[in-house]
Amino acid sequence: MTSLIYLSDLAGDSDLQQTLQGGAVSIGNFDGVHLGHRALLERVRRQADRVGGKAIAIVMDPHPASVLRPHGAPPSLTALPRRAELMTDLGIDHLLVCEATREFLNQTAEAFFQRLIVEQLSAKAIIEGPNFFFGRDRAGNTTRLKELADERQIDVEIVVPSVRDDRMVSSSRIREAIASGDLPLANQMLGSRYRLTGSVATGEQRGRTLGFPTANLDGVQTLLPEHGVYAALASVEGSDEPTNQPAAVHIGPNPTFNDRQETKIEAHLLDYEGDLYGKMLSLTLVSQVRGVQRFVDASALKQQLQIDLQTVRETVSSLPSRP
Repeated sequence: MTSLIYLSDLAGDSDLQQTLQGGAVSIGNFDGVHLGHRALLERVRRQADRVGGKAIAIVMDPHPASVLRPHGAPPSLTALPRRAELMTDLGIDHLLVCEATREFLNQTAEAFFQRLIVEQLSAKAIIEGPNFFFGRDRAGNTTRLKELADERQIDVEIVVPSVRDDRMVSSSRIREAIASGDLPLANQMLGSRYRLTGSVATGEQRGRTLGFPTANLDGVQTLLPEHGVYAALASVEGSDEPTNQPAAVHIGPNPTFNDRQETKIEAHLLDYEGDLYGKMLSLTLVSQVRGVQRFVDASALKQQLQIDLQTVRETVSSLPSRP
């Protein structure tokens, strides 16, 4: 399992410092750990084996844009623990988190490289993509990175970006697909299925009166897809409950009941009986079943829900095994 370590944890912990030194590193956001990230991180693992050290991915948290341009920060695709989970199968030993303060982000490219790469990590190899920038005002690029690394005899490898449909795979492109409800495309580019995680809170309990009890997900910190009904796989975290159960997920308002136009996340687990309140629930989204609709009455809604559940069951049953 990829361990999640904060840069601040290194202060005063000589054993941890030594563990992280002398390996192969890559710096990025790695939001989504998509196909492009995977190709790069696989090279980090190979380089780490070559130099005899650890494979380390480095991220800044929160996203630098949220510090420098708060209103322009992109919504996250994956929380840090999920990124570490996805990196595990790629052989990454540690996910190192640097707190993105203004002071940290204000370092020159040279100071950033010297303090983090040389002094704190004593890295022997650095692997990046061609669009890598670092330091204040993104002044450092791959050319400058190679110059600084050559001065200290550190190997640098630049990995060619992954392409899908003649366009580079990127976190921003995946956000576009998710926001439009195109989960199959987003999942193809991710190389895994998109997941929402939150705690189950008490809702209006209308689903129960209709015969379709729902778990209302609260505290989701990642990007929500377009409003609609989705086929999903549900897992209760930290419990002995069965994982990857088929679920119908409604994201958006409830126009049939004249609810306020607030976005809700409601999941009906098809083969589940039990109390989910207060538990952490993960919903792995597969595809959109339909958009949000207004029905003439509860009876019409109930008929549509029966159709939705059958669609969800057929969709999920046809899935190949995949994380």
